[in-house]
Amino acid sequence: MAVQQRRVTKSRKGMRRSHHALSVPNLTACKKCGTKIQTHRVCSNCGYYKEKKIIDTAKV
Repeated sequence: MAVQQRRVTKSRKGMRRSHHALSVPNLTACKKCGTKIQTHRVCSNCGYYKEKKIIDTAKV
């Protein structure tokens, strides 16, 4: 079993954790209705994805 040899400095700990930040999701405008949606998702407003009707929003 390995035992820690030295204390991890604040600098080294910070450098390791610098990649843990959350990123903002990419938003694009829907080609049909223009609302902001995440990329590669069906538009919840009009129900279209890649100019094809996927969900009938009148029922929902």
